[in-house]
Amino acid sequence: MNNFEVLGLPETMLPALEAINFTIPTPIQAQAIPVAMEGHDILGSAQTGTGKTGAFTLPMIAHLLSCPASSALILLPTRELARQVLDAADKMLGNRQKILSALLIGGDSMIKQLQQLKKKPRIIVGTPGRINDHLRQGTLKLNETDFLVLDETDRMLDMGFGAQLEQIAKYLPAARQTLMFSATLPANIISLSRKYLNNPVRIAVGATTAPAANIRQELIKTTDAAKYGELINQLQNRKGSVLVFVKTKYGAERLAQKLAKENQAADAIHGDLRQSRREKVITGFRQRKFRVLVATDIAARGLDIPHIESVINYDLPQCPEDYIHRIGRTARAGASGTAVNLLTPKDASRWKEIHKLLNPTAGEKVLLAGENAPIDATPLNHKPKNPFKPYAPDKKVKNRIKFNKNARDFGCGKKLQKQNDNHKGFRSRKAA
Repeated sequence: MNNFEVLGLPETMLPALEAINFTIPTPIQAQAIPVAMEGHDILGSAQTGTGKTGAFTLPMIAHLLSCPASSALILLPTRELARQVLDAADKMLGNRQKILSALLIGGDSMIKQLQQLKKKPRIIVGTPGRINDHLRQGTLKLNETDFLVLDETDRMLDMGFGAQLEQIAKYLPAARQTLMFSATLPANIISLSRKYLNNPVRIAVGATTAPAANIRQELIKTTDAAKYGELINQLQNRKGSVLVFVKTKYGAERLAQKLAKENQAADAIHGDLRQSRREKVITGFRQRKFRVLVATDIAARGLDIPHIESVINYDLPQCPEDYIHRIGRTARAGASGTAVNLLTPKDASRWKEIHKLLNPTAGEKVLLAGENAPIDATPLNHKPKNPFKPYAPDKKVKNRIKFNKNARDFGCGKKLQKQNDNHKGFRSRKAA
């Protein structure tokens, strides 16, 4: 489909879309919007950066325009993603529509949120924890909320939000339309989502376990001692904004401070920062006030900053699916980008899980085009058995096992057992 006019959206919405250069729908939008406009529940998935936000926001706005008494609730796993979706919804609404919105997220001022709710917004965007806070206090009413959106479904249901979602569902009317979207939808999440959806239409665009084709992936084998030096080398030999992922909050702060001492313009974002500080960091990075953002997985979901040219996994993610979300922060909206993975020997098992999830084929192979790379870089989508081959298997392990079986010192041989028995008998006789 070449334009939004044929998707069934109200004509009053089209000027606002043209103002933000929404002219050609993405594949997920072209498939999901007509189905949602017919009132069906949707379980949708597409690769990150392909326009999922528009796929559920546009039919939501159309529903609110056609039903003046209705309201909508959008639930998301992180504060940053919630704010980003609210900003996108406000842009799609434009100035002509008199539909107010409210952002209800943890770490933000309750007084500010109460002031928003007093204006009777019809679009509520928030995180489950803070939504439940308002429901318990009676400051939020959902009895007329007949349009529900769960974005990043895998994280919402699989990473501890299940109980909170069930509490929220008790306040929603039974007769409602529910849309679920995510970049990854494992089989267990699809099964779990059935309690929230009524005869849903399954919409999938592209492989949900494969990153976008325009992301160049590189694997760099290193050691714990040399990893920081490799990171500096990468930053010095790459252009544009860089997003560096680490596994801990402390590690994010420490690495950002260390990079700053190396004259690298860097800052950090993680869950322990106050909301005002997190917003300041994201805004600064978006405005290119500094080049390197060091982040935990809090930034892996939904962060949409077009000028990120490289993502560096300083630490691998705990969950293999998060790898797709991480590297999806680059190559947004059809642009190209690079994902670099710094692997040490202890990362072998975790990398195998990621490698298994991606299941690369020959057609997805990425080759280094013969350029003079600053360090040894092996492409991720490589034909051999596993790119991490130098560290496994251990060729000497059989000899060590054989030695242990014959040794008296390792507790594996019969002679040592006999010695132990004799020693125990000696102690017993002596005690008698």
